This record gives sequence, C-alpha cells and structure tokens, in this order.
Amino acid sequence: MATKKTKKNSVKELFAEFPNMYEKAGKDEVADCMEYAEDYKAFLDICKTEREFVKNTIEAATEKGFVDIESKETLKAGDKVYASIKGKGLCLAVIGKTPVTEGINILGAHIDSPRLDLKPNPIYEDKEACYFKTHYYGGIKKYQWTTIPLAIHGSVFTKDGKQIDLCVGENDDDPIFYITDLLPHLGSEQMSKKANEFISGEDLNVVIGGIPLTDIEEKEAYKANILQYLFDNYGLVEKDFVSAEIEIVPQMKARDVGFDRAFIAAYGHDDKVCAYPAITALFEQERPNKTCVCLLTDKEEIGSYANSGAQSVLYENFMMELLAKTENSSFDLLKYRKAIANSKMLSADVSNAFDPKYASVSDSRNSAYMSHGIKLEKYVGSRGKSGTNEANGDFVAAITKIFAENSIPWQTGELGKVDAGGGGTISAYMAKHGMDVIDCGVPVWSMHAPYEVISKMDLYYTYLAYKSFIENI
Repeated sequence: MATKKTKKNSVKELFAEFPNMYEKAGKDEVADCMEYAEDYKAFLDICKTEREFVKNTIEAATEKGFVDIESKETLKAGDKVYASIKGKGLCLAVIGKTPVTEGINILGAHIDSPRLDLKPNPIYEDKEACYFKTHYYGGIKKYQWTTIPLAIHGSVFTKDGKQIDLCVGENDDDPIFYITDLLPHLGSEQMSKKANEFISGEDLNVVIGGIPLTDIEEKEAYKANILQYLFDNYGLVEKDFVSAEIEIVPQMKARDVGFDRAFIAAYGHDDKVCAYPAITALFEQERPNKTCVCLLTDKEEIGSYANSGAQSVLYENFMMELLAKTENSSFDLLKYRKAIANSKMLSADVSNAFDPKYASVSDSRNSAYMSHGIKLEKYVGSRGKSGTNEANGDFVAAITKIFAENSIPWQTGELGKVDAGGGGTISAYMAKHGMDVIDCGVPVWSMHAPYEVISKMDLYYTYLAYKSFIENI
C-alpha cells in the first residue's frame, strides 16, 4: 500500500507544470543564457532587413565551411552548402549520413519584419520641408511609428546595373529620420478617434530635409537640395527610386530591459529571434545522422508571396538539388515527394507572451509566459482555426519526448482567445508537401511594435530546442 507521501508525489506528477526558468536554472545556465544573448544582440543590430540578414549569415556560414551549392556537383555526408534566394531568403544544409530519401530535419523561420517601405515616387516638398512618402509593410499599429528615431536601410538598383546600398541613421554621427505627430494642446479631435484612425497610412511621411537649394532658380528648392545631396553622395536621381528597395526601420539598437537584464528590447525580434537560434543550431552540425536544413524566408508578414517568400518554388528547388546531388545527380520526382513526406520541420516563429496588462484578450490557461521556455503551438490561425496547419498528435508527442530527454523546457498555448484575433506562419505552406510541421518559437511582448521584448531565457532554450530537434528527430 502506498504511503501518503508517495501518493502525494505521484499525483503532483500528473499535473502539467511550466516553470519560470529564472527560478529553476542554475548559475551556469543563466551565465550561458546571458552570453548567448550578447551574441544575438550584436547580430540583430547589423541585420535589420532581410537582405542584411542573408548577407551576414552567408558570411558567418562561409567561415563555418559552407559553400554555394552551385559549386558542388555531388554531395556527401558532412558537406555544408547554401543557396541565396534572390538575396532576401536563404537555404542552408548540412548533409547527413542517412540518405535524403529517409527524410530531412528542417528549421524554417522568416527574416522579414514589419516596417515602412518607400513609395515608387517617394520624395516631395511641402511648406518648406522635404519628406519621403511610405507604404507600411505588414501588420502595424501606425501610431507607434511616429516620434521615434528612424533609419534608412536598403538598396537602389540603377538602370546601368549598379546596386547602391544605403544605411543611414545607425552610426552616432549619422542623421536620423522622423515622423511627426500632433501636439496634445491641439490634439483633442485627433484623440477622439479610434486608434486605427488617428494616424492614417498616408500620414506616415518621413522628414528628410529642411534646407533649400539657394544657388539656382528652383521652384521646389527644398526637394532640389535633397536630390542634389543624393546625387552627390550616392549618384542617385529621382527615377532610381522606382527600382529601389528602401526600408524605414527603427534606429534603436537592441538593449537589455530591467535592472536584472532579464529581457531584450529590439526591432525585428519577429522573427529574427527564431532565425538566429536556427542558424546557430545548424552551424554546430558536422556530420549529422539526417540531413539538416535551415530555410530562412522572406515576405511572411504579407502572406509569404513573391519569389522570395515561403510559397516560392525556389526553396523547393534547393531541396530537390540536395536529393539529386546526393544521388549522383539523378532525380526522380516521386522519390523526392516521398523524401519530403518523410521529413520533419519546426516552423520557427514567434508567438504572443501573456501580458497581465492586457489579460482580457488571452486565455491565461492556454498562454505562453515570458521565461518559461520555447512555446509549442499545435495550431495557429484565427477564430475557427482559419488558415492554419495543425500538427499531428504523434508528431507533437515525438517533439516533447525529445525535449524531455534533452532537458528542454517548453510550454504551450494559443495566440489569444478564440475570437480575439489570430495569425499565421509559414507552416501551412510547408505542410502541404506532406512533411510533419509544428509551430514553435519565442514568446514576445508588444509583437509587431517598432521595439519588441523577449526573454533571454526563452531565446537560449529555443536555441537548445532547435539543436536537440535536428540532432534527434
């Protein structure tokens, strides 16, 4: 007969517990967490756009022995290859010991973030000031983008084939850029409007100048002065902006939050806070059992469209090339389809963290909490699970078993209450190929704001979770 103490302990084990890891982790784990966070912050500060993330990841991958897949006629276990997807997405792979036909272990994240893009004809003058016209990208609260320091990142492609890269606002001696707002003394009418109305998309105009060109007769002297500056410093004329990919992003650098530095505030956590752990987990693979792949996609914030988004066949072409070059350049479509059906993927994307200030939109029993580890989401979508992949139960069990065996803390939940809203990830586009996919990533406060917040502990354990997945599934 069991003792009362034994019975109490066994009953406790029946409950699901998701502890705060700052309470449970030892000093060495906390130190490792803090060190990993410093590397992440440094990388994030130089990778605010998808092109920058691809460029810097390729540089880091090259140092780890990765080469362009086009340079390899055949692939064998231990080979490390990559393929750039139009400079805005990236595929990386480490070839495993077992045949690709037995399946691939995939980490998939997106590297675009909400921002402001320039319109095709962006430069205009109004009442002795010069501005950029913008078109916001992704789901934003427009009022959050006023009165904060902004920077310009991107590339201009000229008619003579040149690519001119711009990055202005990040250095201490650079100017910054700015979107004005109305002073409260005159804002009573504005503040009586709904939050999604008092700043319109057409009002997100960025101040770029206020000195006229005075040495010539010019009707739009303030605009002329900016055009002259752009020509003198970058060789640009106004028509070049039609072919430009210029993004307006927050100028702020990643910073610790709180006296105890438990959190990180930064632009672009969604979804670079999952992409970075994915690439660092892959970089540690030398000769894995199964081929390991990291897919970094573009355009997720607007539906994963275009030839750099997750719906593009270019990512599938990379997977086909892996099969062909490990099979001595032979390729069979049915064999490829079966290989993908045998594959497993973590859709590495952020989710909301429970915020007690806004508890009414969340189910507290089915929410992720800061510093409790990686969040597993069996499904996302909105309302009646619209637009979501839903992971099969046996796959969920396989993932949690791996996490348990590798002491990876995890939690679960949904994206808010059932009828409160919702969202999607790239998982649905990958699952349609037949592979098992589940969404899992870092919980975030203030998601899609210009400055989001994550827990260092969640970041660190997400890296360990991704590493344990590709090594053990």
